Amino acid sequence: MKKINRREFLRHSSAAAATTAFAHYPGMAFSQGMGVSAPFGDYKALVCLFMFGGNDSYNMLVPRSTPEYNAYAASRQNLALQQTNLLPINPLTPDGAQYGLHPSMTGMQTLFEQGRAAFIANMGPLVEPTTKDQYFNQSVLLPPQLFSHNDQQDQWHSLKGATVSNTGWAGRIADLIRTNVANQQLATNVSLFGSSLFQSADETIAYVMGNNGPVPFTGFSSSGDPNDLFFQQRLAFERVLNAEYDTIYERGYADVQRRAVETIDLVQGALDDPGRQQVTTVFPQSQLGNQLRTVAEMIAARDTLQMERQIFFVATGGFDTHDDQVLLQPGLLGGISDAVAAFYDATIELGVSNAVTTFSMSDFGRTLTSNGDGSDHGWGGHSFVVGDAVAGQDIYGIFPDLSLGSFDDVGGGRMIPTTSADQYAATLSRWFGVDESDMVSVAPNIGNFIQQDLGLFI
Repeated sequence: MKKINRREFLRHSSAAAATTAFAHYPGMAFSQGMGVSAPFGDYKALVCLFMFGGNDSYNMLVPRSTPEYNAYAASRQNLALQQTNLLPINPLTPDGAQYGLHPSMTGMQTLFEQGRAAFIANMGPLVEPTTKDQYFNQSVLLPPQLFSHNDQQDQWHSLKGATVSNTGWAGRIADLIRTNVANQQLATNVSLFGSSLFQSADETIAYVMGNNGPVPFTGFSSSGDPNDLFFQQRLAFERVLNAEYDTIYERGYADVQRRAVETIDLVQGALDDPGRQQVTTVFPQSQLGNQLRTVAEMIAARDTLQMERQIFFVATGGFDTHDDQVLLQPGLLGGISDAVAAFYDATIELGVSNAVTTFSMSDFGRTLTSNGDGSDHGWGGHSFVVGDAVAGQDIYGIFPDLSLGSFDDVGGGRMIPTTSADQYAATLSRWFGVDESDMVSVAPNIGNFIQQDLGLFI
């Protein structure tokens, strides 16, 4: 029987998953004896916005010039948007076509036209560049279980390709830079949508919080009032945690719980600090709006927590539009657009718009063809990036021919990606400060692609 050590216990126990805290302070755990790299000396944050279910992004970014629109409309059938309703955008790099956004995405249209946002066309998980012939001949490695929600979410989160991976690329970034950020008071990775493979790592552990901030232990108070029952309950709990225990399991459980209490106090104290900059930007009253508002509040507390690098994970669902797509999509895409625009405004207010980049991911693109009331699972799709560091007002990658049976269509309008998730992750990681020599650790398949930087940043 394999013996389990303390580190393995803390990583794998249900207690660690349930406590919404990391089991160590960043840069300290498991790095004793290692050389400590210099601090970055500046602040940067990546904000990953994941759209669970598979965003039908072919109705998010749409060709509006007549030949290309006609091909789109013929393929999309009753899912096609009216040409005259598209919100015009004007990419700086022409490709012979004109483009527009879904009518509900006015905020994103404004950001794009101001040069604050860009789109990446027809992107998805790839192990290596893939053509239609290679796909059907099975002469290239493909990500396994294409068109499956769970498998393709895992592909986006881990970039595992055809291998098995228990870590995500944000988690691997946190591991790589942990000695650079040894003075941070909070983990590099922070999730506002539960634990995710995206932020799983070998050495560091993400901090998981609620939509509106840290989730406190029920029935506890930090008032210091001896007559406060909830304060007395907290003191009793702390006495239990600080007791002497005989086994590694008892000590490990107590250690994780203790650090959970400490971290909640630390984060809530930073958010409540009257000396920090206050966020007055108004956000939509939605799940995503609340998450992004809290991210903005956390960024406002960056100095209090001595943060130099942060990766936030926010998410929203409802994008598996097999049914009622025409009715659902305006609210889904409008909600994304409004929340992202508000968050960008908050970064302006906080003076960090050049240091914060928001980027989108989703399970997969969807079929161009209609199933009668919606679209089905696809492969390649469009994503966006937002921030003042972005070389905006442009469409990166190759916008596909949306005719059914085109050279990118493997059937039913399922498009083979022409830009890989690895190229996307490598580009974002490079801006974030990951060393070039470590890029293959973040994006394991990046060496299979000639273009290893998409040029998304100024």
